[in-house]
Formats: sequence, structure tokens, C-alpha cells
Amino acid sequence: MVNDSSNAPLTTALAGNAALLRVLKLTGNVTRAAAELGIPQPTASRRIAALGQALGAPLTVPQGRGVRLTRAGRLLADAAERAVDLLGDGVRRASEEIDPERGHVVLGFLHLLGRSLVPSLLADFRASHPRVRFSLVQGSRQDVVNRLRGGSVDLALIAPPPAEPGLDSAPLAEQELFVSVPDGHRLAARGRVRITELRHEAFVMLEHGYGLRQITDDLCAGAGFLPDVAFEGQESDTVRGLVAAGLGIALLPKFQPGSPSGVTELQLDPPVTRTLGLVWPDWPPLPPAVAVFRDFVLGTAVQAVQRVQA
Repeated sequence: MVNDSSNAPLTTALAGNAALLRVLKLTGNVTRAAAELGIPQPTASRRIAALGQALGAPLTVPQGRGVRLTRAGRLLADAAERAVDLLGDGVRRASEEIDPERGHVVLGFLHLLGRSLVPSLLADFRASHPRVRFSLVQGSRQDVVNRLRGGSVDLALIAPPPAEPGLDSAPLAEQELFVSVPDGHRLAARGRVRITELRHEAFVMLEHGYGLRQITDDLCAGAGFLPDVAFEGQESDTVRGLVAAGLGIALLPKFQPGSPSGVTELQLDPPVTRTLGLVWPDWPPLPPAVAVFRDFVLGTAVQAVQRVQA
């Protein structure tokens, strides 16, 4: 059995002559292939002979005024064709990556922000940068931060932004949090409630790793009690649905757009807010399209937040 290292010379030679084999497969003529590539015919012939020598068998046999690829030659030519196509795709992607108008942005954000803020920002940005492509990644605050640090996310909209080495951030807006209770709850007729009044309530929480979970735990601890957690979930819509079903209360941002069915939202006394921020790696420098979108968000997010909360 031939091991991979014994094929290294042939692989190297094929990488350097992939275009020649690809054109030779199409033309069946060494002279025409050389002319199309802009190299002397003897040079093309020597390269094909060298490939055959590295393989240990000829790649072509004479046929009329041209040549015909042997079975082994066709296999290598097919591989060369795929390699050239793949390389061309890589060149296209690399060109787009350095073009601020055609690049690719991977944006991470909290589930809660996918309802209105993220669509609003993307619609506004794409109006003036229609060829920039986006991949959207939703998750918990900790999950998004981990992806950002690992390089699979370019920018992140999270709350609160982390103060960690290796990451830069900018605050965008303060987002007020409300107590969501079922319609008909004993507190539903109240305009405002204090956190201490929730001591004996059952809570519906997001799982650990979500910023809202940490805020809720900290508020309850500051009021001198541990929350009675009846249910834990991963999405705010699920949490609200459980609240509407009368299974507990939750601390959440105001529902947008409109009002949630079956849920009454109460302000906290004193008010509680969380900082919504944009986060990105401090090194290496951001690709042009990512930097353009970051600057756009930093310049317009406050207005976008105000618009979706109006």
C-alpha cells in the first residue's frame, strides 16, 4: 500500500500544473494548451512528462495530430479541474472579503434582539450596502461571547457587554426591564412593583449563561431572597408563553412590537435597565465589510433602539 508521503512529489507537481492539465483535457492538443496558457509548447510538454514521471506512468498517448489522456491522466485532469474551480472560488471569496461592499459579516446576538432590533439594523444597512452578506448566530450571552473569542463570530450584540481582555466594546443603549406577570395576577393592576414584592413568586427564568438570568439572580439576592425557579428556558418567547399560561413571572425587556397576549408588563420601582452593547475582537483588524457594519451600528443603533421601542 502506498502511503501519503510517497505521493507528495506528485501532489506538489500537480498543484503547480493543474491549469495545464485542465486545458489539455479540453483541447486534446499540447500546442493549443500551451498557447492558451501563454507558455512555450516545449515547456508544456516537459511539465506533462514530469507529471507522468512522478506518477510512474505516462499521462498521454498520441492520437492523430494531438494527444489523448490515459485513464490515469484523466483522473489527474479531473482532480486538477476540481482544484482550479475550488481555487477560483477561494479567490472570489478572498476578493469579496477585502471589499467593504461585498464582504461577509457574521453577527451574533441575543435571541431577544432578533425580534425587532437586528432586523431593523440590517434593513437600514442593506439599503446602502446591498451586496454585503450576513450570517446570523443567536444564542445566550455566554455562548455568543465564546464564539466571538473563538473567531466564528465577527461582531456581537449582547447585554451587558463583557469587560474582558481581547475584546473591545461600545455601549449602544440602556434597555429597561419589566416584570411580566399573567393577566389577572394579584400584581397585574399595579403600575409599578418593588423587587421585594416578588419574594414569594414562582419565576420563569432563562438558563444560566444568559445575561437576564444573572441580572434577575443579582436583583433577588440584593433584595435578600433566592428566586423560586419553576421553569428554565432558552428563548424569551417560551418564557413569556409560560408566564401567559400562569406558570410564573419573569424579568424581561418590553415586548416589541405591540403587547404580549396574556401578559401584563409592570415597571420596577426603582427602574432597572441593562446596557446593550456591540462587541468585537481587538485583534486582528476587522475585515473591511465588518468594520463598515460596526461603524454603521455605532452611529445608528441608538436611533434604531428608540424606533423599535416606540
